[in-house]
Amino acid sequence: MNIIVRDPGEILYDDKVLRCALGRGGIGPKTGEGDGLTPVGIYPLRSVFYRPDRLDRPKTGLLTIPLLHTDGWCDDPGHIDYNRQVRTPFEASHEKMWRKDALYDVVVVLGFNDDPVRPGLGSAIFMHVARPEYESTEGCVALTLKDLLSVLEGCTTDSQIEIMPPAP
Repeated sequence: MNIIVRDPGEILYDDKVLRCALGRGGIGPKTGEGDGLTPVGIYPLRSVFYRPDRLDRPKTGLLTIPLLHTDGWCDDPGHIDYNRQVRTPFEASHEKMWRKDALYDVVVVLGFNDDPVRPGLGSAIFMHVARPEYESTEGCVALTLKDLLSVLEGCTTDSQIEIMPPAP
C-alpha cells in the first residue's frame, strides 16, 4: 500500500481521505534543519515506534519497536549520529522520543535523508499522532491516533509515502 500526502493536509490511502497536519512551512523541497517544511518526495516507511505503556503493539507489516525512556533522535547536523536514533543522555542536540504528551505514542520513521544522511538537510521526519486541533508540525505528517493505526494496518515493508508538492 502506498500513502499519498497532499495540501491542504490530506492523506489518501486505500480509497480513503483522511485529515492530517503538515509542517508549519507547508510542503516543499527541504532547505535545511528547522525549516518547518514537510519534504516533497517518495519515502519508504522504515519502522514504527510505539509507547508500550499506553497501547498495544500496532497491527502492521512494518517493523515495530517499543519505545524506551532513553530513546532520542539526533538533530545536530555536526554530530556523526545526525538523523539517527540515539540513547539518552546524549551530549548533542536531540529530540526526546518518550514524551509526556501523546504525539509520539506511535511514530513511523520515514526514510528521509537517511540513505545517505546529508548533514543539515533535515532530520526526524516522522508520521505521528496529531495535536487535537491539527496544529502544524516541524515538518512531520500527523494524524489522529485512530487514523494512524488504521493506515498502519495496511502497510508492509514495501509501502511508501508520497508527499506531493502543492498544486500551482
